[in-house]
Amino acid sequence: KGEYISIDKILEKNKLDKVTGSHIPLKNFLRANEIILPKASKLLEKKVVVFDGNFYLKKQLQHLLRGLKSKHYVFTLRAPLTTCIERDSKRERIYGKGATKAVYNLVEKFDYGTVIETYGKKSNSVVKEILNKLPKN
Repeated sequence: KGEYISIDKILEKNKLDKVTGSHIPLKNFLRANEIILPKASKLLEKKVVVFDGNFYLKKQLQHLLRGLKSKHYVFTLRAPLTTCIERDSKRERIYGKGATKAVYNLVEKFDYGTVIETYGKKSNSVVKEILNKLPKN
C-alpha cells in the first residue's frame, strides 16, 4: 500500500542519466532529488514511500535524507557481483557486465543504514527481513 520511487527512472525521465567519466555526476543526482522531494514529502504524510536506487555517492543519499521531514529508514541491500550481473541480464533494460561492475565497485565503497545480505534469497524473503527491522506500528 506504499509508493515506489525509482531513482533510475527519475534520472532517465529527466535526461539526467548521462555518465560523465565513470559515473553519473553528483549534480544530476541532486537534481533528481530536488525533483522528487516535493511529491515524496506529500506522499509521506499519508503512506510509506520506498526510494530505490544505487546510492553510490554518499552526498546524494545525505541530500535526499535531509530533504525528508518525516521518519525514515535506510537499507543497503548487498549481493555478490556475479548475482548483480545475473539480475541485470534479466531486466527490461540491460546495462551489461561492464556497467554493472562499474556501479557495483562504486556502491561497494560504503554501507548506509541497515545492511541486508541478499545472496541466495528470494525477493519475498528479503522483503520480510526488511519488514522485521521496521517498527511494528
